[in-house]
Amino acid sequence: MGGQQKVEQQHSLGRGTARERIGMLVDSGTFMELGLLNHSDLPGHEEQSPADGLICGLGKVAGRPVVVQAMDKTVFGGATGHVSKRKAREVKAYAVKRGLPVFELAEGSGLRMPDGMGSDGISASLPTRDGLMTARQVPGILGIMGDSFGAPTWHAVTSDYVVQVKGTCMAVAGPRMLEVATGETIAAEDLGGWKLHAEVTGQNDDVAESEQECIDKMRAFFSYMPLNAQQEPPFKRTEDDPWRRIDDAVQIVPTKRNRAYDMTKLIRSIVDDQEFFPLKPLFGRALITGLARLDGRVVGIVASQPLYSAGAAGPDECDKATEFICLCDSFHIPLIFLLDTPGFRIGSVGEREKIPTKIMVWNQALAYSTVPKLSVIVRKAIGMAYANMCGPGMGADFVAAWPTAEINFTGPEVGINVVYGRQLMNAENPSEERKELLHLWSFDSSPYKAAAKHYIDDVIDPRDTRKFLCQSLEYACVKNGSKSQRLLANWPTGF
Repeated sequence: MGGQQKVEQQHSLGRGTARERIGMLVDSGTFMELGLLNHSDLPGHEEQSPADGLICGLGKVAGRPVVVQAMDKTVFGGATGHVSKRKAREVKAYAVKRGLPVFELAEGSGLRMPDGMGSDGISASLPTRDGLMTARQVPGILGIMGDSFGAPTWHAVTSDYVVQVKGTCMAVAGPRMLEVATGETIAAEDLGGWKLHAEVTGQNDDVAESEQECIDKMRAFFSYMPLNAQQEPPFKRTEDDPWRRIDDAVQIVPTKRNRAYDMTKLIRSIVDDQEFFPLKPLFGRALITGLARLDGRVVGIVASQPLYSAGAAGPDECDKATEFICLCDSFHIPLIFLLDTPGFRIGSVGEREKIPTKIMVWNQALAYSTVPKLSVIVRKAIGMAYANMCGPGMGADFVAAWPTAEINFTGPEVGINVVYGRQLMNAENPSEERKELLHLWSFDSSPYKAAAKHYIDDVIDPRDTRKFLCQSLEYACVKNGSKSQRLLANWPTGF
């Protein structure tokens, strides 16, 4: 590596070296390195650049073959050169060719100045069209293990799953470069720390307290993924009865429309062995996205979260949903929608953030998705949000509702104020008339009217929600398993 002194310096920061991180990731004795004898092609840099600062190879994670790349901070600060860039491209191309997932352990300062200077240097260092047009043939899984600028950031935002270790920074350029180039002075944490990307930008999918936790989460995500786009996700046998009744469902979800609850509790009660793997849990918090299993089959969960904004989605939730639908459809993961939404968060803030466009891009992604899709209306399905959560007409295999579900253009209170406002102002007894109108509106919102006209398939006992999902998912997967047409594989990896 870059010498004992630099290795010790890396350890003094509480961080592992590239080779130590690979040892934590792959199964013992399985790593086969490629390009061990590489070094910089710039005269005079040969002895300073073992492996040219990038450790690449093949290995196994939980017995499954993968490609691994780890940037070596002890060699030129983890900056990439011509040789390491060529090695990375060729190894990734091999991963796509042979259907092997790519794990990246990222820490580095971007392109080396001497390698990138001059018209020839920068021309040789740009991204390639072929490298960007892989159409999600294999999963890309990346950990931000240390400060990452330039190339590791580009790799992160085009990966399928990103975990950022707390205390690291991920940005286009580092604070020092910004100060020199633009005069802006900013701390690394404020520029691209975990909190910014977890809560504001959504450019990481999760955060970790340590490198070990980061690698554990990368491995956990991989357990839900197929090796490549030609395979379905791995099936996992379970002793959890697919027809198990959820006796606490009615305790988890209040019947009162204005009472909040944690949808995650309902999700865990439904899925196999209560195991749920959330994605972007701190971003767009009025919507839950994550991975789980039903009767052994991997599924993607999209669910309203009434704990935040009553489950009303805003611009961030739209981006989060679109990105997740693209991921699931590209890797043959059926989608389960659990609805409890009062609509979208409308207003001037949303309009400034292009919420009409974001709502429709989410709808377009849903329309193009061809994996099996199942929807359950748990409590509320109001307005356009009903469509975005895979309501009737949006390609769901089956749509069911709980008996107390409310389905309508708008909520009763708002609807009555808009439609009957003037009538109520002139009424002799406005409060009594309002009560009658609310009762009538609630009846009209009942799922039984939609079920009677076959807009939805059934009204189910809440305690049978797991049974309904497992049973209908089995039928939905008879012809092609969970295979999709992958119409979203060429969509962007971020929104």
